[in-house]
This record gives sequence, structure tokens and C-alpha cells, in this order.
Amino acid sequence: MRTAVVYYSLSGNTHLVARQIEDELPADLVRITPTKEYPNRGARKFLWGGAGVIMGSTPQLEPYEFDAAAYDRIIVGTPLWAGSFAPPIRTFANEQREALANKRIAAFVCSSSGNADKCFGKIAELFGTDQLEAQLSLVDPKQTRRREDDLAIQAFCSQLG
Repeated sequence: MRTAVVYYSLSGNTHLVARQIEDELPADLVRITPTKEYPNRGARKFLWGGAGVIMGSTPQLEPYEFDAAAYDRIIVGTPLWAGSFAPPIRTFANEQREALANKRIAAFVCSSSGNADKCFGKIAELFGTDQLEAQLSLVDPKQTRRREDDLAIQAFCSQLG
């Protein structure tokens, strides 16, 4: 089963996890980046990110290489912003909506709180699935390296087998 890890990362946490998943599974990485990057420090980071989530924004993305027909499974990776996924994920899903129909969808979320349950539901809804194949929530994996995180990533990947 061919797998793509499609992710957005602002501070590097989501990127770190995407790379670990790539190492555990045979998977291709697809990093999506908005043409106008979000602030990554201080109050502006939370203001702009949260406002983008609340407003349902769909920022323009830098060109990326992705052929949905080549994959059976898509793993979505995102930071948790205002209880939801980052707006670039919405843009990707909207751009690929038809091509992603009937794909298996899994997701991982990186946050400072670990409160990602609502976010997983929103990702499932965005990608048109009743249930995610697997889900993983990690708290600041880049800032605080823990053995438990490595084990959780391994378990997530094993579930996708």
C-alpha cells in the first residue's frame, strides 16, 4: 500500500514527526507551505494562526508535487491551532478533494496541550471520511524529546501496517 505523508509545519514539530513516520513506513513526504508564511513567534503567531482557523482561511500554497492516484493512504500532519488543523491543510484538501475520494486517511497532530480530539474529528470531516484509520497526538515532540513519543510513533505506524 503506497502512503503519502502530507503535512504543514510551522515550528518544526510536525516536520520532525513526519520524518520519523517516513523512517518507520515506506512513505513519501509532501510538505505543504503557504506562499505567505505565518509568524512563528510571540503573540502574532497565535493571533494570525487562530484567526486563520476561525475564519476558515485557505491560504495559497507554494507549488508541491503530489499525485493522489499514486497513493492508497494519506497521512495528514498538522500543528493544533485554536482546536483545529492549520489552514494550509484546508487548502490542500480543497485542491485535492476529488482525487482524495475513497483514500484511507490517518492523521497526526502536534500541540502544546495534547488536546487534539476535536481536531481529529475536523480532519475526518474535511477529508470526507467517517473515521480516521489511525491517529496520533504528540506534545511538543521537537522541544521535549521523549522515549514515549518514539514508541507512540512506532505504534501509530504499526497500526497502519
